[in-house]
Amino acid sequence: MAGELLLRQGHQVTLHARNDRRAEELHRKLPNASDVVIGDVSTIAAMRAVADQVNKIGQHEAVIHNVAIGYREPSRIETKDGLSLLFAINTLAPYMLTALITRPERLIYLSSGLHRGGDANMFDLQWTKRRWNGNQAYSDSKLHDALIAFGVARRWPNVFSNALEPGWVATKMGGAGAPDDLTKGAVTQAWLAVSDEPAAKVTGEYFFHQKPKPASASALSTDLQDHLLEHCRQLTGIAIAADTLAGQKPTARDGR
Repeated sequence: MAGELLLRQGHQVTLHARNDRRAEELHRKLPNASDVVIGDVSTIAAMRAVADQVNKIGQHEAVIHNVAIGYREPSRIETKDGLSLLFAINTLAPYMLTALITRPERLIYLSSGLHRGGDANMFDLQWTKRRWNGNQAYSDSKLHDALIAFGVARRWPNVFSNALEPGWVATKMGGAGAPDDLTKGAVTQAWLAVSDEPAAKVTGEYFFHQKPKPASASALSTDLQDHLLEHCRQLTGIAIAADTLAGQKPTARDGR
């Protein structure tokens, strides 16, 4: 829906699909899309491949990190890299794609209201010692996405890096009974990606329906941001290098 909205506004849009079949579906639904990159980002090799495809297309003005699997995963699944599947897709893929895709002007990360229940202890990120709990693992990953957004905002002050929660909406993940407005979640993503409104040209912020909303204290912790980014660096060998590293949460800056 965010891609469709951006296309209607006249923007060039690159989409991502997990496999060839899903890419064909996207081409049918959104034939005006500029490109579709393909890859199941459950493995580090596939994350690299997707980033390579994006970079071959050229620099993008904005990247929306929306890839995720949900809280209904019934058990821990291990990837080829020995990682929890949910961690690999929901946390490590946004990290790797951020690190490897040519730096855009804007980064948008999809978090969730469930990030407030994420485990701030950063213990057993791969769920090898804990009894599996899909809802907790998902909540953890949505905290991670906010931590990445805010950590990148500190490292790359010339990029607008923000997180948002789309609400509990009626997707396959959210379920048919979800009460929030599906369209508003897509609007906020597109707005952060392209709007010239001063309210959208900020960094290190958390949004809900185009309005700032307080993130959890854990998400704002610079220590937790650094811990997670270092953990991802150790897993992948790829760092998100800092242009500068402020000691506090970024504040809004004037639009360029």
